[in-house]
Amino acid sequence: MNEKIYKTLKSAETEDWLDYHVIRPICYYLTVMFARLGVHPNTVTVWSMVVGAASCLFFAHGCLYYEGTTGLVCNLIGIMLLMVADLLDCTDGQLARMTGKKSRMGRILDGIAGYTWYIPIYTALVVRFYMHHDLEFGWLGIADTPTNTLIATAVVLALALWSGLAGIGPQQRLADYYIQIHLFFLKGEKGSELDNSVRQQEIYDEMKHNPEVSTVEKVFQKSYVEYTQKQEGRTPQFQRLMRRLKEKYGSAGNMPAEVRKTLHDRSLKMIPWNSLLTFNFRTLSLVVFTLIDLPALNFLWEGFGMMLLAGCINRQHEKFCKEIADTL
Repeated sequence: MNEKIYKTLKSAETEDWLDYHVIRPICYYLTVMFARLGVHPNTVTVWSMVVGAASCLFFAHGCLYYEGTTGLVCNLIGIMLLMVADLLDCTDGQLARMTGKKSRMGRILDGIAGYTWYIPIYTALVVRFYMHHDLEFGWLGIADTPTNTLIATAVVLALALWSGLAGIGPQQRLADYYIQIHLFFLKGEKGSELDNSVRQQEIYDEMKHNPEVSTVEKVFQKSYVEYTQKQEGRTPQFQRLMRRLKEKYGSAGNMPAEVRKTLHDRSLKMIPWNSLLTFNFRTLSLVVFTLIDLPALNFLWEGFGMMLLAGCINRQHEKFCKEIADTL
């Protein structure tokens, strides 16, 4: 990777192999184009949300088993749209860093972009199961009657809600937090976006009574307060570590170099695992299950397999935070 591309990254350490060698270089050239056209990073984020959500129209179709070549083409178009959405979602951050157009709204939009893709996609997959479920019914020996179809679809809808509300949402929120924590250990406060809920609540309180701030900004800020509160709720030992650093050194950012190195090295070991909670690995399972015409299995994997993985990562991260906090 050349120096120009490297400078637009948060850090090489927080990028997985595919992002570092393929996605980010492509995004760099998109970034250069958007910068020359004067496109704002937040506009690119909104585009990514629209394109990702639009993929649901194609994922609603059965693939080869149910709709033949037409279905396969539709699913491939859905996959391509999701890839374009990811490219745009990666580009917005690089564009913000290149042009200096960073904003609180951009940070909030970036955090929710993925949700706007998966809500319509998951809805489309539930509808798809309602229309096409011969494989599952055949394996389970269920008679394909209207009543059984409604019951089975209700179960799949419950799985979709579970995998979305208890799976994707918390997992991506946690993965984003661990990236910001690592950047804090690596670069300090100026090199990360490690926000805390107390400060975000103060910002919201200031915005509430300011008539010059739009209602949309206030709603987004309120949602971001809740976002950061949930991140902190999953990481009590990290919060304790930050308090201990503040008590001992006046500020977590003032920690000695040897303490920072220890924290950085322990965090770095977690980053490859944390990457499994982000877009690339998650999308791989979605692609596989849609192409083999078993979208319901994607909900099972997201709701239980990925949840188990996220739980293990959370426990290991909390473990090393506790160990280091105990030594301070």
